[in-house]
Amino acid sequence: MAIHPIEFRYGTEEMRKVWDNQNKLQKMLEIEAALAEAEAALGIIPEEAAVEIKSKASIKFVTPERVAEIERETNHDIASIVKALAEVCEGDAGEYVHFGATSNDIIDSSQSLLFKESIAILKTKMVKLTKKLLLLAQEHIKHVCIGRTHGQHALPTTYGMKFALWADELHRQIERLNEVEGRLCVGMMTGAVGTTAALGIDGLAVHHKFSDILDLKPVLISNQVVQRDNHAEFIMHLANIASTLDKMALEVRNLQRTEIKEIGESFDPAKQVGSSTMPHKMNPITAERICGISRVIRSHTIPALENNPLWHERDLTNSSCERIIFPESCLLTDYILVLSLKLFDNLVFFDENIERNLNITHGLIMAERVMAELTRRGAGRQTAYALVRKCSVDANQKGISLQELISADEEIAKYLSSDDIGEIMDPHTYLGSAVDIVENVISESENWFE
Repeated sequence: MAIHPIEFRYGTEEMRKVWDNQNKLQKMLEIEAALAEAEAALGIIPEEAAVEIKSKASIKFVTPERVAEIERETNHDIASIVKALAEVCEGDAGEYVHFGATSNDIIDSSQSLLFKESIAILKTKMVKLTKKLLLLAQEHIKHVCIGRTHGQHALPTTYGMKFALWADELHRQIERLNEVEGRLCVGMMTGAVGTTAALGIDGLAVHHKFSDILDLKPVLISNQVVQRDNHAEFIMHLANIASTLDKMALEVRNLQRTEIKEIGESFDPAKQVGSSTMPHKMNPITAERICGISRVIRSHTIPALENNPLWHERDLTNSSCERIIFPESCLLTDYILVLSLKLFDNLVFFDENIERNLNITHGLIMAERVMAELTRRGAGRQTAYALVRKCSVDANQKGISLQELISADEEIAKYLSSDDIGEIMDPHTYLGSAVDIVENVISESENWFE
């Protein structure tokens, strides 16, 4: 019976397959095989034993059911895997399984493989989403809309600016993920307290050969575990990615408000239902789900940070916690990336409302431009500000257009003609370098995906 929503509602099959018990077991078996191969290459165990161990290091031979059966007796997961692998090896090969290793050599190294698989999946979708945002930025590079600060109308901007801003941020998130991967995905075969003592003088050689076989960078130093600052960094970065997706979805939700309604999620009126009681509702459910799940992802940062300080060379308090936060964080981040792709692949624009909102303040959003032009034409900046502010306050209080009051002001008339004012008050021509900025982002992005 399914209980956790990840099992049936949230998450993709692609990421579930990475973190399911069968794949986790297979990765641990691959670690045992790599250890045997490294030890055979250094003459520590017989070559034929390593070949036999590697041939049987598969869930076809070491089944999850048999491992579970042994664990019910031993109450130790790694010891159960070692016994299950040893018993299917022919001859005396089973005697060499796990030689010189401690449990967390197997756990941490196998988790590095799981993280590599997870990061590859995440990066693929992050790149796809970034490219989608760049495409939207290009399509809407001159699509003028109102910019808002503090929830209030500020100055004109473009939808191209919004999409390019998010694309640039996602690109930084991809760069950070690459950096995190280098520190997180390491090989470790260093023994019970990190000294490689059980392997004698060959300890470091085994550690490096083992890591090389797995295409992992050998950890420089450890105790019984790879230090959890690496894992905390990964979980915090997933939370950071979630915050970016949350930001993007939140903007869509806000702009889909009934009284704004500039953009929104696509809605199939023939099939989709917005409310069980209000037939007219068309809710931003995809964006809301992104925002909601991002809270869960961010919540995992606290236990991840608390897993770093362990007793002495290691205790077990991180283990049970990580069984939850590692798969959940990866699964949920992957899921909201899928939702974000769906959201921006099917975004709807309401052009009439975008234009209406641009002009809803009757020209007040152009006050800065009037002030700047007055200053350029000889009025002092402070004088210009005071003149325009007075007109702006009056226009706001009286509900009339700013252009009307500015045109009637005798002081302003000394600097600006009626034709000047008419040109200045057009919000579509007050974009500064917005088009150039977006073009720069798009041009720079050509180097992002090499």
